Amino acid sequence: MTTLLPPNDRDEELDVAHEIRRDLQAALWEAKRVVLGQDAMLERVFVALLAGGHVLLEGVPGLAKTLTVRTLADVVGGTFSRVQFTPDLVPADLVGTRIWHPDTGRFHTELGPVFANLLLADEINRAPAKVQSALLEVMQERQVTIGNETHKVPSPFLVLATQNPIESEGTYALPEAQVDRFLFKLVVDYPAVEDEVHVARGMAGEGATAREVLRADDLLRFREAVREVHVDRHVATYAVHLVDATRNPTARGLGDLAPLIEFGASPRASIGLVQSGRALALLRGRRHVTASDIHDLAPDVLRHRLVLSYDALADGVQPDAILERILETVGTTGERPLAEAA
Repeated sequence: MTTLLPPNDRDEELDVAHEIRRDLQAALWEAKRVVLGQDAMLERVFVALLAGGHVLLEGVPGLAKTLTVRTLADVVGGTFSRVQFTPDLVPADLVGTRIWHPDTGRFHTELGPVFANLLLADEINRAPAKVQSALLEVMQERQVTIGNETHKVPSPFLVLATQNPIESEGTYALPEAQVDRFLFKLVVDYPAVEDEVHVARGMAGEGATAREVLRADDLLRFREAVREVHVDRHVATYAVHLVDATRNPTARGLGDLAPLIEFGASPRASIGLVQSGRALALLRGRRHVTASDIHDLAPDVLRHRLVLSYDALADGVQPDAILERILETVGTTGERPLAEAA
């Protein structure tokens, strides 16, 4: 049974939603003014900021990935740090270390670059397993352990990691446990020709600077509002059934996909879908999540969580092709469309 709010409470709630949408749209517009041709990526990055999730950006060099993170830090008034991941990187280069001071006879802790609101992990797959393990703790726990001391990273905290899909020499495959910690994997494509013309003429990109529109405290307040966005049971069921279709495709009428998927997405994907759906709804000025929100976000939440079989990899099958079939087949109620079931 749905509890109806008194008219004054409903009006106040709508006013708050409109105020938040206005502030978020202003911040998003400011970022788009600097980073041209990547509107979809910017919207997803803002959703991740609101949902408190990390983002893995995959694209060839020169697609404004670094500029996006720096611009985001300028817009939301946070601190920005960039780490170039290389094979010789060690955990201390990332999280910090303890240094002995002979004059005081004590160790002093020097904190590393992860202590920022926005961390750009550039070419993340070029660092060895020890560095990935150090990053895994800070991504999940929002803290770093150095010696016997635990240090909290600033809040909000967001890791945006990049990797180049066309180079494999000198790279390490990311552990599945770490990949699962990323809320989104965004495939960054080339900008439209007209946008690229503007960039080439110096009307955007490195020639423009973003102004501060929000504060870090505002972002934390918006995150609280995200938690209050309503998720109906049938919407949550739709999200869970999409995830379940990656694990049990035969039960969803997708038996031909079963040989292509070695392992499906974990329950963390269901949580990520619902939480990012809340953030997207708020960004779009709503206080409730719709099935279309879940549908729009599903490829970004699920593509990196599918472990494809050897046969699929040998045949060059892409995760997005599998997800497209799942989204076409699983209806918004979580079941197969009636026409196909008949």
